[in-house]
Amino acid sequence: MGTSTPTRPDFAGVKAAIHRRLIQKLNLDRVTQLGRDAVRAEVGQIVENLAAAENTPMTLQERERLSQEVLDEVFGLGPLEPLLKDATVSDILVNAYNSIYVERKGLLERTPVQFRDDNHLLSIIDRIVSAVGRRVDESSPMVDARLADGSRVNAIIPPLAIDGPCLSIRRFARDPLKADDLIKTHSLTAPMLELLRGFVYARLNILVSGGTGAGKTTMLNVLSSFISNRERIITIEDAAELQLQQDHVVRLETRPPNVEGKGAIRQRQLLINSLRMRPDRIIVGEVRGDEALDMLQAMNTGHDGSLATIHANSPRDALGRLETMLAMANLNLPEVATRRQIASAIEIVVQVSRLSDGSRKVLNITEITGMEGQVISMQDIFVFKKTGIGENGVVLGEFVPTGIRSRFTERLQSSGVRLPANMFDPGRVM
Repeated sequence: MGTSTPTRPDFAGVKAAIHRRLIQKLNLDRVTQLGRDAVRAEVGQIVENLAAAENTPMTLQERERLSQEVLDEVFGLGPLEPLLKDATVSDILVNAYNSIYVERKGLLERTPVQFRDDNHLLSIIDRIVSAVGRRVDESSPMVDARLADGSRVNAIIPPLAIDGPCLSIRRFARDPLKADDLIKTHSLTAPMLELLRGFVYARLNILVSGGTGAGKTTMLNVLSSFISNRERIITIEDAAELQLQQDHVVRLETRPPNVEGKGAIRQRQLLINSLRMRPDRIIVGEVRGDEALDMLQAMNTGHDGSLATIHANSPRDALGRLETMLAMANLNLPEVATRRQIASAIEIVVQVSRLSDGSRKVLNITEITGMEGQVISMQDIFVFKKTGIGENGVVLGEFVPTGIRSRFTERLQSSGVRLPANMFDPGRVM
């Protein structure tokens, strides 16, 4: 966990008292300029003197812990610092000042970590958002921000949050998962990965679909890793999360409105602008609204090989959500015309999911085959078949080819991609 419970009932009170007196003694401007390591010894000495003045006998271990926690209060995010240093934690969820959960390996667990009170939590939230030029108060009670390490932060405070301030931190691994890691974690199989790599080489337009925390961004990172270094990639995101490894990458990020409610730059504006930037590939972190129209038009007018993610629970739902987003653009297109545009732009849907045991898997690799009457037709190439629940709640199942040969086989071959002849055999052992 990286943290321990207080060794005595008065520890938090002593820490708070010492922290207040420490701030009075230290020149905080000088501390900030010198940095954490340069003043660690000085802070340790002050803590020791103040602890003695409080008439609170402490062991060496307790003094070191107190010194560390006070440093975290001055320089970092207070009680959250140990969690931020824990590489196994992927999400930190502060429901209230005294209720903090983390996600490890896809599963939630409560921690003993607490803030002193709502004001303590609010001060940490304010420190986070002010560092990126934002503010949070009653007139602007919701805010998105980003930590220095790239972690994504959302905060919401009263009156919208009824039980006190809430803070959510989505962390990203310093070393993002590679393609081979997905095979090791049984998120998909080697033949499935080989097929996806071929789709990217052949410049098919791919939509990654899944729920919250299903691994969409991870899958997008892996798919983007198959793009050639000779191509110019432009990414468009609400909050920058993608970690592309290529050299020629231009990252664009939306901007929220200022305190007067003006100056917002939305994904649709960035997408339109990206078309003037000579992109070889366009990657949209998450399609959320009317920018879907411009993305589909780009896919239909020569910007092939584009990648995007969408919140949906199945490939069919993903296309339904795209329909809804196109309706937001107020073009008043007939329903069938909308569907034709989707069917001609999107070629592959990769459905990812976080299962009940916390594991993340590719449930479907699905191709769009065109229109049948007024309905978009699709076919699954690979699926994950769940067979039951094993010991400790582990989800049992297997990845299987459906027996349908990819309709893009010739296009893959013309792009230099050679797939095994038996890859799509239904009886093939994966």
